[in-house]
Amino acid sequence: MTTATMALAELAEKGADVDVLRQMVQFMAQRLMELDVEGRCGAAYDEKNPAERLNSRNGYRERTWDARAGSVELKIPKLRQGSYFPEFLEPRRTAEKALTAVIQEAYVQGISTRSVDDLVKSLGMSGVSKSQVSRLCGELDERVNAFLGRQIEGDWPYLWVDATYVKTREAGRIVSVAVIVAVGVNTDGQREVLGLKVGASEAEPFWTEFLRSLNRRGLRGVKLVISDSHEGIKAAAAKVLKATWQRCRVHFMRNALAHAGKTQRRMVSAAIGTVFVQDSADAARAQWRSVADQLRDKFPKLGALMDDAENDVLALMTFPRAHWTQIYSTNPLERLNAEIKRRTNVVGIFPNDASITRLVGAMMMEQNDEWSLNRRYMQLEGLQTLSDTAPTRLSAVAR
Repeated sequence: MTTATMALAELAEKGADVDVLRQMVQFMAQRLMELDVEGRCGAAYDEKNPAERLNSRNGYRERTWDARAGSVELKIPKLRQGSYFPEFLEPRRTAEKALTAVIQEAYVQGISTRSVDDLVKSLGMSGVSKSQVSRLCGELDERVNAFLGRQIEGDWPYLWVDATYVKTREAGRIVSVAVIVAVGVNTDGQREVLGLKVGASEAEPFWTEFLRSLNRRGLRGVKLVISDSHEGIKAAAAKVLKATWQRCRVHFMRNALAHAGKTQRRMVSAAIGTVFVQDSADAARAQWRSVADQLRDKFPKLGALMDDAENDVLALMTFPRAHWTQIYSTNPLERLNAEIKRRTNVVGIFPNDASITRLVGAMMMEQNDEWSLNRRYMQLEGLQTLSDTAPTRLSAVAR
């Protein structure tokens, strides 16, 4: 007989080329039907409880649900007495929005059980208990944690790290916590979300522990860490990864222009911009110092900033030129952070750190799958030269 629930291991074995959004819709729809039928029968699947049993299962019938996320294959339970058909399958467009809302609510435990109950009822199902809701969240946590704890294989020469802030409840107070995300590119030019962590601050110990957790999962071969200007990240990258640090050029320009008046910012931006069109590291450094000296008299704080930031902003120029346009800033993470903000703003205030990890972790799973279907993010030119793993060469054999 077909098992009553979709095995999580089966989902995990499908690999990174599966559309996670469609997979999550399928998983949640199947689980909601199973929970609904469990309530109608008065017993769980294969449970021997004749005294309290109200009905019995009678197999499944297959049904394809054409959702916006793609075609979803469902197994609709059948009952021995009466019929069962989940009303959320019709009409599909409205139901899909409602089901997506259930998934989003299930990610976040801060909502009341009654709220989840009302959403399930809106799909034409009977209400589920608090324990059933907890079980659904637990199953989602299992998938997200498996993704965030997976082994990291191969060399990852480039690593982007950044943080955004969301609100959560802590000891009865509303506080802001950092959600840090790490994205890497491996020597095959493929991009992946490598890690996620929620914490109270961006202090050096927090970053150090996060990077060490990536190391424990197998991260190796990091040559350049790209981030905003933060001494905690810089120190942790040097200590844990022994890697060069690239200060995000976009953030640096914002800091630099803050030292100039509004009417002079275009001129300052153009002057500093001449540094970044140079063909070599030596030429860029010479131009940097020339521009700093030109601006120093009129903008002494800007001159001092450029003196301090030279090595960090120009660190990328010792790496393959073909990669410069992608490693000069944290732009890849800025887009991710914007999406995190958009989704978390719907929630407002999270009940705890675990609920943040559930929602953002699921988003990162979806993003990872999308990237896996795209062409490689970075040109292969120069990537192999950054690898710590030398390619195996076989000597020629005379025939």
